[in-house]
Amino acid sequence: MHDNAAPDNDLATLERDLLARMEAAADEASLEAVRVAALGKQGSISGLLKTLGTMTPDERKTKGPLINGLRDRVQTALAARKSTLADAALDARLKSETVDVTLPTRSSPETRGRIHPITQVIDELTAIFADMGFSVAEGPDIETDDLNFTKLNFPVGHPAREMHDTFFFNPKENGERMLLRTHTSPVQVRTMLAQKPPIRVICPGRTYRHDSDQTHTPMFHQVEGLVIDRQANLGHLKWILEEFCKAFFEVPDVKMRFRPSFFPFTEPSMEVDIQCSRKGGEIRFGEGEDWLEILGCGMVHPNVLKNCGLDPNEFQGFAWGMGIDRIAMLKYGMDDLRQFFEADVRWLQHYGFRPLDLPTLAGGLSS
Repeated sequence: MHDNAAPDNDLATLERDLLARMEAAADEASLEAVRVAALGKQGSISGLLKTLGTMTPDERKTKGPLINGLRDRVQTALAARKSTLADAALDARLKSETVDVTLPTRSSPETRGRIHPITQVIDELTAIFADMGFSVAEGPDIETDDLNFTKLNFPVGHPAREMHDTFFFNPKENGERMLLRTHTSPVQVRTMLAQKPPIRVICPGRTYRHDSDQTHTPMFHQVEGLVIDRQANLGHLKWILEEFCKAFFEVPDVKMRFRPSFFPFTEPSMEVDIQCSRKGGEIRFGEGEDWLEILGCGMVHPNVLKNCGLDPNEFQGFAWGMGIDRIAMLKYGMDDLRQFFEADVRWLQHYGFRPLDLPTLAGGLSS
C-alpha cells in the first residue's frame, strides 16, 4: 500500500471523530469550524483526497471509493446537523420574540410626534412659491434701525414708525440702537443689496411687536414676497396672489378685492380682501358674499430702490406681506393666536401634523 494512503481503520476513526465533533457543535459557527477542519483547503479529508493523485491505479481503485465515500457521508452529516441547528436556533428565537397580539401597540416617535402648524404652513408656502420660481431668503431677528426702517422709506421721526410698537435694545456708545425686527422687510433690503435683478424671493420668519391679545402676540410670523425686474407690474402681482390663495386654501377659484392703502415702502399700496362665507361661524373661501382682509401689497417705492442701489428708472418691482399665524388660523380653524405659543401638548396633538406628511402640490398640501 502507498505510504500516503490511510488504512481503513484510520478512515473509520476519522469518521467517528468528525461525527462526534458535529454532534457536539452547539451552534452553526462551531459546526462551520468542523467543516473547515474536514473539508477546507487544509482539512483532513481534503488531505486524503490529494493523495489519490500519487497512488497507483490499483490503490486508487481500492482507496478512492473509501475516501470519496467518507467525504460524501461527512458532507451529508454536516448538512443534516446544520439543518438541525438552524431549526433549533429558529425555535429559540421565536420563543424569545414571542409577541402578545392582545396587547395594544406602542406608537413610535414618528407617529406620536407632531409638526407645529406654523412650521407646516411655512412648508406649504415654500412649496407653492417654489413652484412659481421663488427662492427663500432669510435674515437675522436682531436688526439695525437703518435696515428695519430708514432704507424702507421710514425717515427718522416719521409717524409711520409709531405704527410698529418696536422692541429696542439699549443704545450703543455711538447712540445707535439695535432692535427686534418688526417685519421681514429688512430681508428684502438685504437681498436687493446682495444681488442684482431679476429677484424673486419670499422671506418667512419671526417678527416682534409690543402687542398682545387674542389676535396679536409679541412674537409672530410673517412671510413677504419680492419681485424686482424691468417689467414687473400689478398684473403680475395680482396673478401671483390669486394663484397662491387658490393653492393654499385648496379651492378651485377665489375672488379678491384690492383697496388703496398706505405703506411707506410701496407706492401705490393696497390691502387685499378675499371673498369668503361666514355661515355657521365657519370661514370658507371660494364662496359666499363676505370679505376678509388677508394681506398688504404694492409696487416697491422708488426711494427704497434707490436706498438699495437700484435705479428706479431701470428697475421696478412689487412686494407683499401677510401673517403666517393669521393664515394658519384661517385655514385650520384656530380661534386664539396665543395658543400657538403655550406649548400645550394636547393642543399640538390636535392641530399638529404628522412629521412625514410633507406638503406637496402634487399630493395635496394638507392631505
